Amino acid sequence: MAFFDHEKLDVYKAAIEFVVLADEVIEQLPRGKAYLADQLQRASSSVLLNIAEGAGEYSSSEKCRFYRMAKRSATECAGIFDICRHLQLIEEERYSKGRQLLLRIVSMLTKMAQVSTNSGTHTGTHTGTHTGAM
Repeated sequence: MAFFDHEKLDVYKAAIEFVVLADEVIEQLPRGKAYLADQLQRASSSVLLNIAEGAGEYSSSEKCRFYRMAKRSATECAGIFDICRHLQLIEEERYSKGRQLLLRIVSMLTKMAQVSTNSGTHTGTHTGTHTGAM
């Protein structure tokens, strides 16, 4: 079976895991919190989709741009999780799991953006997969 470049990345797999978790959180939000649900849905999807777009890029500057956008969306998700926690809208276990995933995703994306910036020919298909970094 053939794979797209982004499907080979650990960061993409972690982002999928976060999207699933975010959807669970969204499902549990009470009425009147649609603004949080909408923002979390868009931001979590943005992480995943920007990783996929970045992995498909040949230009290192464009690749870096997409990874940086994904990172910004991941930190936005962290902020939304903090809001939910402080408003007591999320269970502590889900909050902790989401935070761990997001810290991991942001760390990998930071490294991927740096590698893309420093390499003019980097394709992003296997970056760090041997070390578990991405």
